[in-house]
Amino acid sequence: MRKFRLQSLALIAGSILSINAIAAEPEYTFKLHHMLPPVSNAHTNFLQPWAEKVEAESNGRIKIDIYPAMQLGGKPPQLFDQVRKGVVDLSWTVTGYTPGRFPKSTVFELPFIPLSARITSMALQEYAEKEMQDEMKDVHLLAMHTHFPGSLHSREKDIKSLEDLEDMKVRAPNKMMADAFGLLGANTVFLPVPSMPSALSKGVIDVAVLPFEVVKPLKIDELAPHHTEFKGDRGLYTNTFIFSMNKDAYESLPADLKAVIDRNSGVNLAGFIGDAFDAYEVGARGDAMKRGNTFSLIEGAEFDRWKEKLAPVTEQWLKEMNDDGYDGQRLLDEAKDLIKKYQNF
Repeated sequence: MRKFRLQSLALIAGSILSINAIAAEPEYTFKLHHMLPPVSNAHTNFLQPWAEKVEAESNGRIKIDIYPAMQLGGKPPQLFDQVRKGVVDLSWTVTGYTPGRFPKSTVFELPFIPLSARITSMALQEYAEKEMQDEMKDVHLLAMHTHFPGSLHSREKDIKSLEDLEDMKVRAPNKMMADAFGLLGANTVFLPVPSMPSALSKGVIDVAVLPFEVVKPLKIDELAPHHTEFKGDRGLYTNTFIFSMNKDAYESLPADLKAVIDRNSGVNLAGFIGDAFDAYEVGARGDAMKRGNTFSLIEGAEFDRWKEKLAPVTEQWLKEMNDDGYDGQRLLDEAKDLIKKYQNF
């Protein structure tokens, strides 16, 4: 009888373990695709922690497999369409890689608009929720954000004034900055971030325009050891990013799992991303300093010269937005007001 009871208990225990094993299997497995290497800030300090948090809060019912460096194929400009069409379930990408698709977000890319990544990202996300519903109708938006205001990274010489950029080949991170550098007499080249190291090493460009947060993982500081930063009331520029989910994938979830995604979306997520980008910027800049690279600062009267020289970029943006049927001035004022709001948040 004792042997029978032990066998029965063993059978019950085995059954419980089997049930738990089945319960531990995820009910939903999603593919998250992005363009940067797994050592990048975006991967290690944003996308991976976000995925782990969602998995934990879903009690393992959601699993998110991350594919960095375009491992699932395609090119960075195709990432938004991949999630829109359901080729992947989630993607993170630069909005400017598809010019004209997100016109209202470009207000945050104008010269001398951004502050820190945290402040500007939270402002952008609230702005997107209010103003960009039409542009986001084909995906489920998780968050929009920006990076820390970018700097100039030159191969061969220090850039200390407006005139120093004349005739140089400059990588423009977006249309706004392409227009800006054109005003300074530079020859602009548009390239996705992963193309920077090759372009610098081959002399395709003389200057990379990037935050230090990207400089570090791509080793730009080894190829372009002359850095120029801007010290004034605003940063030179930023890029806007979109982190989105396929609509059908989101709608496939039951209410309690949608709630998990919702809790990890929106303005709070934008602030979390901004914090990660701000923190990494400090360390990455420090690494460039340790290399003995040169640093130049645009400040004071020279900073004011840059602002005055690049003012026509904003004027042209207002005209183009108005011509396209938008109230450009209202959008510009709202972006500035939201940045001020989160500056004191």
